[in-house]
Amino acid sequence: MHTLSQLEKQQVGLRLPKYLLDEIDTFTKEYSLNRTDIIVEALKSYVAEQKAKIFYDGFESSVEELNTVLTTKEKKLQSLDELIDELDNN
Repeated sequence: MHTLSQLEKQQVGLRLPKYLLDEIDTFTKEYSLNRTDIIVEALKSYVAEQKAKIFYDGFESSVEELNTVLTTKEKKLQSLDELIDELDNN
């Protein structure tokens, strides 16, 4: 949830390629929205996608690291439970 001050709007100027503005204008007519609504929703979607990408990239790295630990030549750990036990005992 956002605070009222976070929801306050601020004007920003930006330049868009004409073809993109034409596509936005098509949506404005088709869905009875204004440009701001469409651009805000597009930005929110982009930011959410980037946050998810960062999260899953980090998760993937963690899985790879765990896999490396589980298959270490010195100790063959067969499961996550064995790894947890090993970490608890050290």
